[in-house]
Amino acid sequence: MSQHVSVLADEIVTWLQPRPGERLVDGTLGGGGHTRRLADAVGPTGLVIALDRDPAAIQAAERQLAGRPILLAQSNFCEIPEVLQQVEVEQVDGVVLDLGLSSDQLADRERGFSFDSHGPLDLRFDPDQGQPAWELLSHLSQERIADLIYQYGEERFSRRIARRIVERRRQGNPIRTAAELAEIVRRCVSSREKIDPATRTFQALRIAVNQELKSLEVALKTLPDCLRPEGRLAIISFHSLEDRLVKNAFRDDPRYEVLTRRPVRPNDKETSANPRARSAKLRVAARTPRSTTI
Repeated sequence: MSQHVSVLADEIVTWLQPRPGERLVDGTLGGGGHTRRLADAVGPTGLVIALDRDPAAIQAAERQLAGRPILLAQSNFCEIPEVLQQVEVEQVDGVVLDLGLSSDQLADRERGFSFDSHGPLDLRFDPDQGQPAWELLSHLSQERIADLIYQYGEERFSRRIARRIVERRRQGNPIRTAAELAEIVRRCVSSREKIDPATRTFQALRIAVNQELKSLEVALKTLPDCLRPEGRLAIISFHSLEDRLVKNAFRDDPRYEVLTRRPVRPNDKETSANPRARSAKLRVAARTPRSTTI
């Protein structure tokens, strides 16, 4: 059973306004919470096409969401146009992207998402694609590691962290596990924030390993053409880099009509029950009625 609690689930239903018979896409299946709510809303005459890069999420959904009008695909959300073409769906009524990390992934001790995991520092959503994080740290230069941590994690102690990582590598004891990296980072970072000092470094490596920002940039450019006129795109982001991309795309692309002038945030009740929701921001836009293309 999935441990993941979907963030802003009520708000997603409110803003996407799913109706019986509609076709929707959940580009980030995760624990299946948003997909389940949308499938129940569109009913047996509708369809929810749910994607995830993580094969474990697809396998779990096959068991837990059986019997609902859901079509599953192991794929990156930036490949939604290709998936729709494969299933012969030209346009859909709405798309949701939840860019957060699944609690099920954090609970998997063998993939390195949890700071205290003694499993390999992998951090890949799809274990069969790309390089694991430990491998990147084994060959990237000190300067490149520092730049990566600063750019994607906005970590001001990035150079100190990179120096320690490379020093350990030169001593013949390169980082292999999440716990090893977290220990190094905690020794380097001086912070009074409530979050774990390792948070930004892990975020940076995860973004780099999975090319998350590139996927988001591609999706923001291609998704308008996947939506019917006035169809809606709802995106939940969890850090400023993602939110900035979404905000700018919604503002600058004439195919989008912004519906949320300010991001929708979780209420106190939700953040109290699910602390991981604290940093969530939901932005929603509609496909403009006119046939504008760029």
